[in-house]
Amino acid sequence: MSRALPLGNPAERITEPAGSTHLKKLLAGTVAVYDPAMCCSTGLCGPGVDPALMAIARDLRWLEKQGAVVQRFGLSQEPNAFVSNPRVGGLMQAFGDGALPAVLINDGVFCYGRYPSRDEIVAELSRTVGAPEPDSPCCAPGSGCC
Repeated sequence: MSRALPLGNPAERITEPAGSTHLKKLLAGTVAVYDPAMCCSTGLCGPGVDPALMAIARDLRWLEKQGAVVQRFGLSQEPNAFVSNPRVGGLMQAFGDGALPAVLINDGVFCYGRYPSRDEIVAELSRTVGAPEPDSPCCAPGSGCC
């Protein structure tokens, strides 16, 4: 006996929500994630996967679909990417391993020591470069807070 899943008709065309082209324009930019040393490029392997790694992997895929350019570098797999970026190198000199993960948006340090939420990244990609918002836990490019 065949039973249909309650997912709707798979033959129906999936359309983007209204305003999604506007969202893609807002999310134009580059998000570069510099991960700490992990067993694989995403850290999504083994019996105990960190929920933060699952969330950032999902969010990065979503950001790419929204028009952002996403780059991800792992310290174990691509150490030269860390050395060749002066901002990441400076963070690591100042804070050691505590600087990672580091997230750069449009080549400016956005967050370090933790993964930001999707909402935080979207807010940064959506606004113009300027001073960080008063209660922002992350730095805006050029703000001088990092």
